[in-house]
Amino acid sequence: MLEITNLSRSFNGRPALHSTSLRLAEGEYVAIVGESGVGKSTLLNLIAGLDRADRGQVVLDGEDLGRLDEAGLTRWRRHKLGFIFQAFHILPHLTLQQNVALPLWLQGGAGAAADDSARQMLDAVGLAGRAASWPHELSGGELQRVAIARALVHRPRLVLADEPTGNLDPANAKRVLDLLGERIRAAGAIGILVTHSREAAATADRILQLTPDGLQE
Repeated sequence: MLEITNLSRSFNGRPALHSTSLRLAEGEYVAIVGESGVGKSTLLNLIAGLDRADRGQVVLDGEDLGRLDEAGLTRWRRHKLGFIFQAFHILPHLTLQQNVALPLWLQGGAGAAADDSARQMLDAVGLAGRAASWPHELSGGELQRVAIARALVHRPRLVLADEPTGNLDPANAKRVLDLLGERIRAAGAIGILVTHSREAAATADRILQLTPDGLQE
């Protein structure tokens, strides 16, 4: 269970997110839409512990993330979180297979099992046979698919996706959105998709609108 209660954040005195609450159960996958600047990415960063809220709580499976120090948040993200960033954050000095295997390495996994899992995820996002390629050899859309594979490879408890199809053509967008929903539901994980695309949002179980007053059905 993910429980977000009265989450608020301001920057230089200007509110970026106001008193936002949400409760999601295992296997639930929601899309959050809203105008630019309304706080969608801020909300994801607060849930992920990448930023600290001015007020409110984020609780996953009974654990209050606000009570964790930086080391505790790092361990939590390593084991429980898959985050798909708009900017990819693919490491240029690692091959695609190594990039995707990174979450498994950080959990202490290594060797053939981690390599096999990484290759399987690359296959699932349509990059079969590209395991040994380098990031500079890929297009923006292909890098986004690598980012999605990396976010899902360790079967995280919580998956956060910030505009994951923004750089993809319609066919590949459908492929990765289907994969995202399938993996979230099959693992009994919790998924939150932030998007400007109504077509992408429609693949989730329900759609929420983020406004200056919070989330609305």
